[in-house]
Amino acid sequence: MRVGQVGGGRSAPSAAGLIGREDELSLLSAFVTASEGRALVLRGEAGVGKSALVGHAAALAVREEHVLIRATGAEAEAELPFAGLHQCLYPVLDRAARLDARHRAALDVVFGHGTGEPPSVMALGIAVLDLLSLVRAGRPLTLLIDDGHWMDDASAEVCGFVARRLSAGPVRMLIALRAEERSAFDNARLPELPVVPLSDRAAERLLELHRPQLDARARRTVLDHARGNPLALHELPARPAAPHPGGDLPGDTGVPLPRRIQLLYSARIERLAPAARAELLRGALDGTAGRPAGLDEGVRYRMREVGQAVASGLLDLDAAGGDPVFRHPLVRSAVVQLATPEQRRAAHAELAGVHRADVERHAGHLAAAAVDPDETVAAALEAAARSATRRGGAAAAVSWLTRAAELSERPALGARRLADAAYIAGQAALLDEAQRLLHRSDPRPGAAEPLAAVLTSAHADFVQSGAVRPAFHRLAAAIERGPDGAEHTAEHTGDETLARAADALVTMAHYAGDPALWQRTGRILEALGDRVHPLTAMYLDASAVARSGVGLRARVEQAFADPANQAPWDLARLGVCASHVDVLYQYRTQLGRAVEREQEAGAVSSVMVLLRMLMMDRMYSGEWEESRRTAQRALELAVAHGHVLLAYHARACLGQLVARQGRLDEARELQAAVDAWARPRGVGLLTQITEAIATGVALTEGDFEEAYLYAIGMTPPGSFDRHAHQIAPRALLELAEAALYSGRRDQARRHAVAACEAGLPEASPRLALSTYGALAMTADDLAEAAETYARVEAYPEARNFPFELARIRLAHGIRLRQLRAPRAARQAPLLLAAEEFNRLGAKAWEERARVELRAIGLPLGPATPELGVLTWQERQIAELAASGLTNKEIGERTRTSPRTVSSHLYRVFPKLGVTSRAALRDALNRAPAADGTAGRG
Repeated sequence: MRVGQVGGGRSAPSAAGLIGREDELSLLSAFVTASEGRALVLRGEAGVGKSALVGHAAALAVREEHVLIRATGAEAEAELPFAGLHQCLYPVLDRAARLDARHRAALDVVFGHGTGEPPSVMALGIAVLDLLSLVRAGRPLTLLIDDGHWMDDASAEVCGFVARRLSAGPVRMLIALRAEERSAFDNARLPELPVVPLSDRAAERLLELHRPQLDARARRTVLDHARGNPLALHELPARPAAPHPGGDLPGDTGVPLPRRIQLLYSARIERLAPAARAELLRGALDGTAGRPAGLDEGVRYRMREVGQAVASGLLDLDAAGGDPVFRHPLVRSAVVQLATPEQRRAAHAELAGVHRADVERHAGHLAAAAVDPDETVAAALEAAARSATRRGGAAAAVSWLTRAAELSERPALGARRLADAAYIAGQAALLDEAQRLLHRSDPRPGAAEPLAAVLTSAHADFVQSGAVRPAFHRLAAAIERGPDGAEHTAEHTGDETLARAADALVTMAHYAGDPALWQRTGRILEALGDRVHPLTAMYLDASAVARSGVGLRARVEQAFADPANQAPWDLARLGVCASHVDVLYQYRTQLGRAVEREQEAGAVSSVMVLLRMLMMDRMYSGEWEESRRTAQRALELAVAHGHVLLAYHARACLGQLVARQGRLDEARELQAAVDAWARPRGVGLLTQITEAIATGVALTEGDFEEAYLYAIGMTPPGSFDRHAHQIAPRALLELAEAALYSGRRDQARRHAVAACEAGLPEASPRLALSTYGALAMTADDLAEAAETYARVEAYPEARNFPFELARIRLAHGIRLRQLRAPRAARQAPLLLAAEEFNRLGAKAWEERARVELRAIGLPLGPATPELGVLTWQERQIAELAASGLTNKEIGERTRTSPRTVSSHLYRVFPKLGVTSRAALRDALNRAPAADGTAGRG
């Protein structure tokens, strides 16, 4: 069954006609028939055959009896927020009534059918996933998006979010993108299948099939000009039915091929009657063939009396409805470029009348038709901006208000509209655009700047506006350019500036989370050789701890001991490295002194980084209130100094903390704010952290299906790509829990095994604990469960991460229940988990543990005697304290901080019923151990 075929009617050859595409056809067949959901991008130059492959995928989906939805991007709709998403979902929106109220409301707001706060990309994406699950109703669903590079950014961001989570069900998404065009799909980092020109032999076969009557000389000319491009092979030869039988083959080989094909179309367009050309112009400017077939006639412009254009090979007839549609987007482009400004304005004016009932389309066409100030048009644009803002289209609202200001008849109105535009840009976290609108931005430096100047300006753009990719590319180009005049010689620049630039490049690549940027960074660092500072190389490995973390801890310890690494920026780098291998607690005192020293009049940027690292360390060690205070310090400092990127990073870390604390509304607010700012800028690291926040919220709520959907957005189960999924190692336990509790033990097990293979246990103590815990909670039988869980409890540093340990104990108890273990075996880990959750204040998790305890008949009151047993580390610390050692001496022996020792003793005293160290010895002889055995006596 086909739910709907949407959009373009460009002809797509059958599989038999797809000559030279055997590899692509095989991959597409596997893609369509795979048992699990997946996404794939087809990327290639204009005319290379992407649409033909999309058409073949559609035929395969129909043959396999999939639910099929098709959509096509249109250049004329690229500025209309959520126009592409509406096109994708229009055939199935009638199912939205069956969604829960929250998801239905999200769709209603963005499609203009409801009021309320615009949803975040993540909230809307989950609503779309929910809707698609209703549509497929037990059958596979295939969504095909052609010309995705022209889909509006808001829609592409949502579709990209959805595409990364399709493995949870049998939904496939195939997206065709033009190689030379930017697209918001680029930030989704989806798997790609490059569509390259045909081989010489395949091109010859296609030309022979298409135009067998060409003589050898003409065939050679066409092959040389077409260069394996299937559209060129079809179009460059003259068509026998066309009124221009011979001379329309552009001969300038210096012109890019797509442009030459467009010139060919232009020659055909110029031969059309004026009325037909005007009709094509209205269709091109309205995005004809970019909207759902079957909609009301008034919703789109329908070209009429265009038989001459059809005969000339400029238009085809849509297979679904019989309407004329452009044969290729290059035809649309040629039509618009050939028109004079007056002709384009006249066409827009007529289209404004067609769309009078659509406030945003109507205003957009009015604005394009206007030349002089016109208050009526300005007011219409203002209304369109209000509509877009209500639906979450802030970028379009800013653009329309800016144009409204230009068309305002009175300066005061123009100033007010510009201020409104700046305000909306600020509210949408588009702070760079807000500054431009308020005339506060400086001109960008020229390309010939010295490296030090490029580093300074790129860093400012990076931290102040989050322009991660532009800043990265400018800095990378400056480093690659090498010495260029006196300012770049060693005398004037020195290796120190080069080293700092390399360090900044690693930081920018880390925040972008884009494998392509990491690859370029790697090439640059390799070319620089020993001019790269050793701390930068260590920082690079720490940023991709999966596959690069083995041995890193020893390098960190050695670097901290080196007196040469005491500059604040060096300590900041070391703090990041120590945090990534979870040993920062060893250096809290040293880093804390650096923070106090530099905060007022020193290296404030380094202080912001160090505060964030200290905050995360305290979060992992269970000192949640102190962690929250440190996070607030980092946030306030970043805001005060205009370091917007670091402010949002602090908010992201704070979101992770409050999700653990059960402050779910606050966590959602932080997650939505960070996501709305980071996603459109391509700040992949922060986007992944927001997915970790959402995963934590869903786990705390017990919505394990939603937790799994969020978790697989960070990484597919079993994958630890060292650069694309940077947060994946740190979210190992969350994904394993979400998979296990949502009934996907195989995926959880695969992820745990992959963590071992990636070397995560050797990279850091927390990752070791998480890996061993994931293995324990996914064990195949009781013997394996007992063995792997014993490894968790025996791990020396496990108690440094109490929340992770408590969750592992809870999961182990649940797994033992699933394996039908005796109740007594489940009691100890569940009691320990409940106690730790209680101490941390993790109420929802504590209740979950108590539900499991209730199932084995244990009393639920807080005074349960068994909660008084000592953990292995508590007993160890208590015995050392009883022997007369100080907290500092105990910390040195157990490799923990004095603060952690104090925290353990704080819990030990009430358990043993004592109030002083002097009473510890006798109490220890009576106390039960965690394994249920008696103490010494």
